[in-house]
Amino acid sequence: MNILHVVNIYFVLPYFIGGQFKYFKSKGYNMNVACSPSQYLDSYSKEQGFNYIETPIKRSISIKDDLKSIYKIIKFIKRQNIDIIVGHTPKGGLLSMIAGWLSRVPRRIYFRHGLVYETSFGLKRQILITVDRIASFCATEVICVSKSVLERSIQDKLCKPQKQFILGEGTCNGIDTEFQFNPSKVNKENIEILRKKYGIKDSDFVIGYSGRLVRDKGIEELVRAFDLLKKSENCKLLLVGMFEDRDSLSDEIKERIKRDSQIIYTGLINGGMENYYSLMNVYVLPSYREGFPTGVLEAQAMCLPVITTRVTGCCDSIVEGMTGLFASHSPKDIAEKIDCIRVNHTIDGDKGREWVVKNFDSCKVWEEIEKLYQ
Repeated sequence: MNILHVVNIYFVLPYFIGGQFKYFKSKGYNMNVACSPSQYLDSYSKEQGFNYIETPIKRSISIKDDLKSIYKIIKFIKRQNIDIIVGHTPKGGLLSMIAGWLSRVPRRIYFRHGLVYETSFGLKRQILITVDRIASFCATEVICVSKSVLERSIQDKLCKPQKQFILGEGTCNGIDTEFQFNPSKVNKENIEILRKKYGIKDSDFVIGYSGRLVRDKGIEELVRAFDLLKKSENCKLLLVGMFEDRDSLSDEIKERIKRDSQIIYTGLINGGMENYYSLMNVYVLPSYREGFPTGVLEAQAMCLPVITTRVTGCCDSIVEGMTGLFASHSPKDIAEKIDCIRVNHTIDGDKGREWVVKNFDSCKVWEEIEKLYQ
């Protein structure tokens, strides 16, 4: 069976698919990828054992480039004799589902990783909803990555309810809780190297975040919450991720992140995320919208207490009071919840790991995906 995954950028491949490549290859599936050009793609394809084509899949609408990409994907479908095409993210989903529908690929699976339009307004919101509805129409199945995404998708009539599904308890890939995101398997020498690199002392209380540094993730609110906690000299804010032009942070916040001696900004990290979670004491995601936040699961698997919001996706990602706490988008509330954990130790990180291992281990999710393929 020949499977083609279509994504917009290389960065999401380890999160959305990752170990699936080797897992399904070992079972006799031929894995393929269509993705925007990246310097990392060739080495990653050799490591994971998949074929690929590079084609621009831009987040913004560009009719000329989008038609070229659809044509290129169709040619690849014919050449590789694709049986199942899987589209990820709104733009990757749209182009892949149109290409798959035009090529009459028997199975066309659209993974709905979130609802981009939730934080948009006016004409832009209507365009984003229409894009999702077109991708859903061309798909044979739509997989929602969380219960709240599924509920909202049905409520907003993105496609027929009987076409939409969720895999187990959610996510698109699960996480490797045994070998990667497992505190007992982390190399302590790597941790010490990072501590020296970033000037983190054993006595420091590190507030952590991983992902894109954009407004929708609540980064501005997190930085302002950190301002309220900086009186304590041992508090540090560790931001693991990169700035983006789309949904960009204000210049003021960017400068603060770059210049504040108590804020550690790493930029893009290509692998080894488990080492960075090992530097943190609490993980905070004050997001305005999510599909199912992978970072929250990874952090809990690493025995970290989590603070997040009750928005779509995030509301499914913790067990309140047991594995984490919910906060509003108010910097004051975020700071108070961080202090609850820092001072009162209200959350037992071991319980978070138990919950994630039970429900979101990657092998369990892959078994659900294989059932879907068959």
